[in-house]
Amino acid sequence: MSIGGLIVAAILAEAIWETGKLVWQQGKLQIDRVGALVVGLLIAIGGGLDMCELFGLTFAYPIIGQIATGILFSRGANFLHDLFKRVEVIK
Repeated sequence: MSIGGLIVAAILAEAIWETGKLVWQQGKLQIDRVGALVVGLLIAIGGGLDMCELFGLTFAYPIIGQIATGILFSRGANFLHDLFKRVEVIK
């Protein structure tokens, strides 16, 4: 894997972690975030979508890439657009 690929993996990891933190805010579960997360996961896993493959990141178990994609989908189009712009600068 190239340096660019490692940096892309780090950006994706941070984005996924930050998304996970939004589920629990101020000591309680954020139902709207959980709902968005469930919808994103259903779309990605149901459609077999793996955004990580676009960046050359493959996993031994394809479901991992699909779950990561679903988590990112849950943040919406603006978030994904900004994420793609960050990754494009690195590539």
